[in-house]
Amino acid sequence: MSSPSGLLEILREKGVVLGPWADAVTSVPRELFLPDEIEVGEELISRATAPARWLEAAYSDVSVTTQVNDGRPAGPDAYRLPTSSSSQPSVMLEMLSLLEVQTTDRVLELGSGTGLNAAWLAHRVGPSRVVSVEIDPVLAEQAAKNTLAAGLSPLVVQGDGEQGWPAGAPYQRVIATYAVATIPHAWVEQTAPQGRIVAPWGGSFFPYSFAVLDVQDGRAEGRFTGYPAFMRSRNLRPARGFLDDFLHHRDRADSTTTGLSPLELAQDPDALFYVGLALPDAWHLPVTADDGSGELTLWILADDRTSWACADHTPDGRRYAVAQYGPRRLWDEAEAACRTWEALGRPSRDRAGLSVTIRGQQVWLDTPEHRLDALTDRSVRGGSGSGGGSGP
Repeated sequence: MSSPSGLLEILREKGVVLGPWADAVTSVPRELFLPDEIEVGEELISRATAPARWLEAAYSDVSVTTQVNDGRPAGPDAYRLPTSSSSQPSVMLEMLSLLEVQTTDRVLELGSGTGLNAAWLAHRVGPSRVVSVEIDPVLAEQAAKNTLAAGLSPLVVQGDGEQGWPAGAPYQRVIATYAVATIPHAWVEQTAPQGRIVAPWGGSFFPYSFAVLDVQDGRAEGRFTGYPAFMRSRNLRPARGFLDDFLHHRDRADSTTTGLSPLELAQDPDALFYVGLALPDAWHLPVTADDGSGELTLWILADDRTSWACADHTPDGRRYAVAQYGPRRLWDEAEAACRTWEALGRPSRDRAGLSVTIRGQQVWLDTPEHRLDALTDRSVRGGSGSGGGSGP
């Protein structure tokens, strides 16, 4: 099963919609796009010492990490931030299905990574119709070598994906393989009329949506779908690390209680999406107790590491303990956003949409006229935080 045909069978058994991409899956060997040392989850796999396991991973429907910490050496106890990967094939196919590529389309890809997605695109529309932009010069060079080894040669260039690649415009299809909080208008400008943009979208709190946008008259508009987990744009990538890297002055935190269940918030993707509109610069981390008690702590941590909050869920509780520290009261912000979502009738994410113009982007509910300023505009919400608190 450790072969392109084996991968195709795995995808079919999972019910993945292959559409016109089945031939690309079987014709472009994934192993040509992977380095000899890879990671799957927390497992490190060496082709030299475990060739069968390495090949099994290559042809499984899993995401394979191919670079950590931007390629810099990391000590054994250092935090390992994945910075490039070969995405899960079923997720790649989901994106390509949303993109609705036609054989006559010119395609711009932002984020070459290993080059596999660009190779699939080149296999479908022809290498001369695909441009792939990679910010990391080492990865760009390797992606070009990988696609050539597969018998394909799309144009792989080193550059800032946020700027697109105007020399090849216009493109009928634009696809990003990293998550962005804001759709650059350069992508809209370089997309042909009636073209389409597909990109993982969202801020730090909830970057787990595909934005599927159609372009007309210098404006991109569409809705959200899927639950992808992609790496963030390197240009605006927030700091990440161990939980303790974000916690400080725990003895000086303010203690309160809340009636909002942290467990219910952590488990409701619609709530998380709308709360995420209000907290694009903070991330959340649910930590479940490992003693079988059913207890959970929901951490909310500011990207700039100046503020943090946590709320503790206990089974059968009606009030939950909250601790907050820093110039922002992050739990208060999250709870206020959740109450706004509830006041709107607890809409599902698929009722939200996104418009992108030269003036910026705007999230709306049901129609572009119903802007969600109460969640996205900090001036409406009263600034970035309420209450005092000590600095770090």
